[in-house]
Amino acid sequence: MVHTIFDIPYPIIQAPMAGITSPKFVAACAEAGLLGSIGAGYLNGEQTKHFIQEVKKLTTKPFAVNLFIQEEPKIDVETLQQARMALQPFYDELGLSPVQSVVSKEVFAGQIQAIIEEKVAICSFTFGIPSDEILKQLKDNGVYTIGTATTVEEAQQVEQAGVDAVVLQGGEAGGHRGSFSAPMQLIPLNDLLQQVAGQIAIPIIAAGGLVTKEDIQRALANGAQAVQIGTVLLVADECEISPLYKNAVLTSKEQQTTVTSAFTGKPARGLDNDFIKRMQGATVAPYPLQHYLTTAIRKESEEQGNAEYLSMWMGENSYLVQQTGTIKSIIDKLL
Repeated sequence: MVHTIFDIPYPIIQAPMAGITSPKFVAACAEAGLLGSIGAGYLNGEQTKHFIQEVKKLTTKPFAVNLFIQEEPKIDVETLQQARMALQPFYDELGLSPVQSVVSKEVFAGQIQAIIEEKVAICSFTFGIPSDEILKQLKDNGVYTIGTATTVEEAQQVEQAGVDAVVLQGGEAGGHRGSFSAPMQLIPLNDLLQQVAGQIAIPIIAAGGLVTKEDIQRALANGAQAVQIGTVLLVADECEISPLYKNAVLTSKEQQTTVTSAFTGKPARGLDNDFIKRMQGATVAPYPLQHYLTTAIRKESEEQGNAEYLSMWMGENSYLVQQTGTIKSIIDKLL
Protein backbone atom coordinates (compact mmCIF):
# COMPACT_ATOMS: atom_id res chain seq x y z
CA MET A 1 0.00 0.00 0.00
CA VAL A 2 1.18 3.49 -0.86
CA HIS A 3 0.72 4.90 2.64
CA THR A 4 3.14 2.34 4.07
CA ILE A 5 5.75 3.51 1.53
CA PHE A 6 5.18 7.11 2.64
CA ASP A 7 4.97 6.14 6.34
CA ILE A 8 1.62 7.89 6.85
CA PRO A 9 -1.45 6.54 8.71
CA TYR A 10 -3.97 7.04 5.91
CA PRO A 11 -3.84 6.34 2.16
CA ILE A 12 -4.64 9.98 1.46
CA ILE A 13 -2.53 12.65 -0.24
CA GLN A 14 -3.32 16.35 0.04
CA ALA A 15 -3.55 17.76 -3.49
CA PRO A 16 -0.65 20.19 -4.11
CA MET A 17 -2.83 23.12 -5.33
CA ALA A 18 -0.14 25.60 -6.42
CA GLY A 19 -0.88 29.13 -5.28
CA ILE A 20 -3.17 27.86 -2.51
CA THR A 21 -0.96 25.74 -0.27
CA SER A 22 0.96 27.47 2.51
CA PRO A 23 3.57 26.01 4.89
CA LYS A 24 0.99 26.00 7.71
CA PHE A 25 -1.55 24.14 5.58
CA VAL A 26 0.91 21.51 4.28
CA ALA A 27 2.26 20.87 7.79
CA ALA A 28 -1.26 20.61 9.25
CA CYS A 29 -2.17 18.01 6.60
CA ALA A 30 0.97 16.02 7.45
CA GLU A 31 0.20 16.23 11.17
CA ALA A 32 -3.37 15.01 10.49
CA GLY A 33 -2.02 11.80 8.95
CA LEU A 34 -2.07 12.70 5.24
CA LEU A 35 0.84 13.13 2.88
CA GLY A 36 1.11 16.92 2.76
CA SER A 37 2.11 18.39 -0.60
CA ILE A 38 3.78 21.69 -1.47
CA GLY A 39 2.36 23.13 -4.69
CA ALA A 40 5.58 24.68 -6.00
CA GLY A 41 4.36 25.30 -9.54
CA TYR A 42 4.64 29.10 -9.34
CA LEU A 43 7.84 29.22 -7.25
CA ASN A 44 11.46 29.51 -8.32
CA GLY A 45 14.28 27.43 -6.85
CA GLU A 46 15.03 29.76 -3.94
CA GLN A 47 11.34 30.17 -3.05
CA THR A 48 10.85 26.39 -3.21
CA LYS A 49 13.78 25.87 -0.84
CA HIS A 50 12.42 28.47 1.60
CA PHE A 51 8.92 26.93 1.50
CA ILE A 52 10.36 23.46 2.27
CA GLN A 53 12.33 24.88 5.20
CA GLU A 54 9.20 26.59 6.58
CA VAL A 55 7.24 23.31 6.45
CA LYS A 56 10.11 21.51 8.22
CA LYS A 57 9.86 24.00 11.10
CA LEU A 58 6.23 22.94 11.62
CA THR A 59 6.36 19.15 11.17
CA THR A 60 8.78 16.23 11.14
CA LYS A 61 6.32 14.13 9.12
CA PRO A 62 7.02 13.30 5.44
CA PHE A 63 5.66 15.57 2.71
CA ALA A 64 5.91 15.90 -1.07
CA VAL A 65 6.80 18.74 -3.43
CA ASN A 66 4.87 19.06 -6.69
CA LEU A 67 6.53 20.66 -9.72
CA PHE A 68 5.17 21.80 -13.07
CA ILE A 69 6.99 20.40 -16.09
CA GLN A 70 7.70 23.69 -17.82
CA GLU A 71 7.69 24.08 -21.58
CA GLU A 72 9.31 27.24 -22.82
CA PRO A 73 6.46 29.11 -24.54
CA LYS A 74 7.06 30.47 -28.00
CA ILE A 75 6.54 34.19 -27.45
CA ASP A 76 4.51 35.50 -30.38
CA VAL A 77 4.40 39.28 -29.93
CA GLU A 78 1.12 39.63 -31.82
CA THR A 79 -0.61 36.90 -29.76
CA LEU A 80 0.70 38.44 -26.56
CA GLN A 81 -0.60 41.86 -27.60
CA GLN A 82 -4.03 40.43 -28.45
CA ALA A 83 -4.15 38.60 -25.10
CA ARG A 84 -3.26 41.85 -23.31
CA MET A 85 -5.98 43.73 -25.22
CA ALA A 86 -8.56 41.09 -24.24
CA LEU A 87 -7.71 41.76 -20.59
CA GLN A 88 -7.73 45.58 -20.90
CA PRO A 89 -11.41 45.97 -19.83
CA PHE A 90 -10.64 44.09 -16.59
CA TYR A 91 -7.57 46.26 -15.90
CA ASP A 92 -9.74 49.34 -16.47
CA GLU A 93 -12.61 48.18 -14.26
CA LEU A 94 -10.25 47.34 -11.40
CA GLY A 95 -8.21 50.54 -11.77
CA LEU A 96 -5.02 48.70 -12.69
CA SER A 97 -2.19 49.59 -15.02
CA PRO A 98 -1.94 46.89 -17.69
CA VAL A 99 1.02 44.51 -17.49
CA GLN A 100 3.61 45.85 -19.96
CA SER A 101 5.93 42.88 -20.25
CA VAL A 102 6.03 39.24 -19.18
CA VAL A 103 9.07 37.00 -19.12
CA SER A 104 9.02 33.24 -18.64
CA LYS A 105 12.00 32.18 -16.51
CA GLU A 106 13.44 28.66 -16.35
CA VAL A 107 13.02 27.57 -12.72
CA PHE A 108 12.86 23.76 -12.90
CA ALA A 109 16.57 23.02 -12.38
CA GLY A 110 16.64 25.22 -9.28
CA GLN A 111 13.57 23.51 -7.86
CA ILE A 112 15.12 20.04 -8.36
CA GLN A 113 18.27 21.28 -6.62
CA ALA A 114 16.19 22.56 -3.67
CA ILE A 115 14.45 19.18 -3.33
CA ILE A 116 17.75 17.32 -3.28
CA GLU A 117 19.51 19.75 -0.93
CA GLU A 118 16.59 19.72 1.52
CA LYS A 119 16.35 15.91 1.34
CA VAL A 120 12.65 15.89 0.40
CA ALA A 121 11.47 12.27 0.26
CA ILE A 122 8.76 12.57 -2.42
CA CYS A 123 8.50 14.63 -5.61
CA SER A 124 5.45 14.68 -7.90
CA PHE A 125 5.02 16.18 -11.37
CA THR A 126 2.21 17.75 -13.39
CA PHE A 127 2.02 18.63 -17.12
CA GLY A 128 4.41 15.94 -18.24
CA ILE A 129 7.33 13.66 -17.40
CA PRO A 130 10.81 14.87 -16.40
CA SER A 131 13.82 13.94 -18.50
CA ASP A 132 15.68 10.67 -17.89
CA GLU A 133 18.55 12.72 -16.42
CA ILE A 134 16.31 14.46 -13.87
CA LEU A 135 14.62 11.19 -12.87
CA LYS A 136 18.03 9.52 -12.41
CA GLN A 137 19.23 12.48 -10.34
CA LEU A 138 16.20 12.17 -8.06
CA LYS A 139 16.46 8.39 -7.78
CA ASP A 140 20.20 8.61 -6.99
CA ASN A 141 19.21 10.84 -4.07
CA GLY A 142 16.51 8.50 -2.81
CA VAL A 143 13.53 10.60 -3.93
CA TYR A 144 10.26 8.74 -4.60
CA THR A 145 8.64 10.09 -7.78
CA ILE A 146 4.96 10.45 -8.71
CA GLY A 147 3.64 11.38 -12.15
CA THR A 148 0.20 12.63 -13.23
CA ALA A 149 -1.91 11.11 -16.01
CA THR A 150 -5.38 11.76 -17.41
CA THR A 151 -5.57 8.85 -19.89
CA VAL A 152 -4.45 5.22 -20.14
CA GLU A 153 -1.74 6.21 -22.65
CA GLU A 154 -0.34 8.90 -20.34
CA ALA A 155 -0.32 6.45 -17.40
CA GLN A 156 1.62 3.94 -19.51
CA GLN A 157 4.12 6.63 -20.51
CA VAL A 158 4.62 7.59 -16.86
CA GLU A 159 5.35 3.96 -15.97
CA GLN A 160 7.66 3.44 -18.98
CA ALA A 161 9.70 6.47 -17.92
CA GLY A 162 10.50 4.76 -14.62
CA VAL A 163 8.37 6.96 -12.36
CA ASP A 164 7.44 5.17 -9.10
CA ALA A 165 3.68 5.90 -8.95
CA VAL A 166 0.99 7.78 -10.86
CA VAL A 167 -1.88 10.08 -9.94
CA LEU A 168 -4.83 9.30 -12.19
CA GLN A 169 -6.69 12.58 -12.54
CA GLY A 170 -10.35 12.19 -13.41
CA GLY A 171 -12.25 14.80 -15.40
CA GLU A 172 -14.01 15.96 -12.21
CA ALA A 173 -10.79 17.27 -10.65
CA GLY A 174 -10.46 20.91 -9.66
CA GLY A 175 -7.49 23.03 -10.70
CA HIS A 176 -5.16 22.43 -13.63
CA ARG A 177 -5.54 19.44 -15.87
CA GLY A 178 -2.40 17.30 -15.70
CA SER A 179 -2.75 16.34 -19.38
CA PHE A 180 0.41 16.27 -21.49
CA SER A 181 -0.88 14.69 -24.70
CA ALA A 182 -3.45 16.01 -27.16
CA PRO A 183 -6.36 16.09 -27.36
CA MET A 184 -7.17 16.82 -23.72
CA GLN A 185 -9.76 14.36 -22.40
CA LEU A 186 -12.11 14.64 -19.42
CA ILE A 187 -12.58 10.99 -18.46
CA PRO A 188 -14.60 10.46 -15.24
CA LEU A 189 -12.36 9.08 -12.50
CA ASN A 190 -14.09 5.73 -12.05
CA ASP A 191 -14.06 5.11 -15.81
CA LEU A 192 -10.37 6.02 -15.91
CA LEU A 193 -9.57 3.65 -13.03
CA GLN A 194 -11.35 0.82 -14.83
CA GLN A 195 -9.54 1.60 -18.10
CA VAL A 196 -6.10 1.65 -16.44
CA ALA A 197 -6.66 -1.43 -14.23
CA GLY A 198 -4.30 -4.17 -15.37
CA GLN A 199 -2.55 -1.88 -17.86
CA ILE A 200 0.19 -0.69 -15.49
CA ALA A 201 1.98 -2.22 -12.50
CA ILE A 202 3.01 0.90 -10.55
CA PRO A 203 0.79 2.14 -7.67
CA ILE A 204 -2.22 4.23 -8.66
CA ILE A 205 -3.38 7.31 -6.73
CA ALA A 206 -6.94 8.39 -7.61
CA ALA A 207 -7.81 12.09 -7.88
CA GLY A 208 -10.85 14.06 -8.99
CA GLY A 209 -14.19 14.74 -7.32
CA LEU A 210 -13.44 12.84 -4.10
CA VAL A 211 -15.32 14.74 -1.41
CA THR A 212 -17.24 12.06 0.50
CA LYS A 213 -16.42 8.88 2.40
CA GLU A 214 -18.23 6.87 -0.30
CA ASP A 215 -16.14 8.52 -3.06
CA ILE A 216 -12.91 7.46 -1.36
CA GLN A 217 -14.11 3.93 -0.65
CA ARG A 218 -15.20 3.51 -4.29
CA ALA A 219 -11.84 4.70 -5.63
CA LEU A 220 -9.92 2.34 -3.36
CA ALA A 221 -12.24 -0.54 -4.30
CA ASN A 222 -11.66 0.22 -8.01
CA GLY A 223 -7.92 -0.33 -7.89
CA ALA A 224 -6.40 2.81 -6.38
CA GLN A 225 -3.81 2.28 -3.64
CA ALA A 226 -4.38 5.83 -2.36
CA VAL A 227 -6.47 8.92 -3.08
CA GLN A 228 -5.60 12.58 -3.54
CA ILE A 229 -8.05 15.17 -2.21
CA GLY A 230 -8.12 18.95 -2.61
CA THR A 231 -11.50 20.67 -2.82
CA VAL A 232 -12.77 19.21 0.45
CA LEU A 233 -9.71 20.68 2.26
CA LEU A 234 -10.16 24.22 0.89
CA VAL A 235 -12.69 25.00 3.62
CA ALA A 236 -10.47 23.71 6.46
CA ASP A 237 -9.52 26.16 9.23
CA GLU A 238 -5.83 25.77 8.36
CA CYS A 239 -6.32 26.57 4.66
CA GLU A 240 -5.31 30.20 4.18
CA ILE A 241 -7.37 31.13 1.13
CA SER A 242 -9.70 34.14 1.34
CA PRO A 243 -13.11 33.90 3.08
CA LEU A 244 -14.54 34.84 -0.34
CA TYR A 245 -13.07 31.68 -1.87
CA LYS A 246 -14.13 29.43 1.04
CA ASN A 247 -17.67 30.76 0.89
CA ALA A 248 -17.74 30.14 -2.88
CA VAL A 249 -16.92 26.46 -2.29
CA LEU A 250 -19.56 26.08 0.41
CA THR A 251 -22.29 27.82 -1.60
CA SER A 252 -21.42 26.29 -5.00
CA LYS A 253 -24.18 24.48 -6.86
CA GLU A 254 -24.21 21.38 -9.02
CA GLN A 255 -22.74 21.86 -12.53
CA GLN A 256 -21.35 25.29 -11.59
CA THR A 257 -17.72 24.54 -12.42
CA THR A 258 -16.11 24.72 -15.84
CA VAL A 259 -12.73 24.13 -17.48
CA THR A 260 -11.01 27.29 -18.72
CA SER A 261 -7.59 28.43 -19.95
CA ALA A 262 -8.45 32.12 -19.47
CA PHE A 263 -6.59 32.62 -16.20
CA THR A 264 -3.26 30.83 -16.81
CA GLY A 265 -3.09 29.62 -20.41
CA LYS A 266 -3.57 25.99 -19.35
CA PRO A 267 -6.95 24.27 -18.88
CA ALA A 268 -8.12 24.25 -15.26
CA ARG A 269 -11.43 23.56 -13.54
CA GLY A 270 -12.93 26.24 -11.34
CA LEU A 271 -16.14 28.02 -10.45
CA ASP A 272 -17.72 29.62 -13.50
CA ASN A 273 -17.85 33.40 -13.22
CA ASP A 274 -18.05 36.63 -15.22
CA PHE A 275 -14.34 36.66 -16.15
CA ILE A 276 -14.53 33.16 -17.66
CA LYS A 277 -17.73 33.94 -19.56
CA ARG A 278 -16.39 37.21 -20.99
CA MET A 279 -13.10 35.60 -22.01
CA GLN A 280 -14.75 32.87 -24.11
CA GLY A 281 -13.35 33.13 -27.62
CA ALA A 282 -10.74 35.73 -26.59
CA THR A 283 -7.04 35.33 -27.39
CA VAL A 284 -5.19 33.71 -24.48
CA ALA A 285 -1.40 33.76 -24.17
CA PRO A 286 0.39 30.41 -23.67
CA TYR A 287 1.15 29.26 -20.13
CA PRO A 288 2.75 30.73 -18.03
CA LEU A 289 2.50 34.11 -19.81
CA GLN A 290 -1.30 34.32 -19.38
CA HIS A 291 -0.80 33.55 -15.68
CA TYR A 292 1.49 36.59 -15.37
CA LEU A 293 -0.93 38.79 -17.35
CA THR A 294 -3.85 37.95 -15.03
CA THR A 295 -2.00 37.86 -11.68
CA ALA A 296 -2.73 41.51 -10.86
CA ILE A 297 -6.39 41.11 -11.90
CA ARG A 298 -6.86 38.19 -9.52
CA LYS A 299 -4.99 39.85 -6.66
CA GLU A 300 -6.91 43.13 -6.94
CA SER A 301 -10.24 41.29 -7.31
CA GLU A 302 -9.60 39.50 -4.03
CA GLU A 303 -8.71 42.76 -2.29
CA GLN A 304 -11.90 44.37 -3.63
CA GLY A 305 -14.03 41.37 -2.62
CA ASN A 306 -14.98 40.72 -6.24
CA ALA A 307 -15.46 36.98 -6.81
CA GLU A 308 -16.32 37.50 -10.49
CA TYR A 309 -12.70 38.01 -11.60
CA LEU A 310 -11.08 35.45 -9.29
CA SER A 311 -9.76 32.03 -10.27
CA MET A 312 -11.47 29.83 -7.71
CA TRP A 313 -10.30 26.32 -8.56
CA MET A 314 -12.52 23.55 -7.26
CA GLY A 315 -13.67 20.12 -8.35
CA GLU A 316 -16.93 19.24 -10.08
CA ASN A 317 -18.41 17.91 -6.81
CA SER A 318 -17.68 21.05 -4.77
CA TYR A 319 -21.42 21.40 -4.13
CA LEU A 320 -21.19 18.32 -1.86
CA VAL A 321 -18.63 19.98 0.43
CA GLN A 322 -20.31 20.92 3.71
CA GLN A 323 -17.91 19.83 6.44
CA THR A 324 -15.86 22.72 7.80
CA GLY A 325 -13.50 22.72 10.80
CA THR A 326 -9.94 21.51 11.22
CA ILE A 327 -8.24 19.25 8.70
CA LYS A 328 -8.32 16.47 11.27
CA SER A 329 -12.08 16.79 11.81
CA ILE A 330 -12.69 16.73 8.04
CA ILE A 331 -10.50 13.63 7.62
CA ASP A 332 -12.20 11.87 10.55
CA LYS A 333 -15.53 12.37 8.76
CA LEU A 334 -14.09 11.04 5.48
CA LEU A 335 -12.78 7.92 7.18
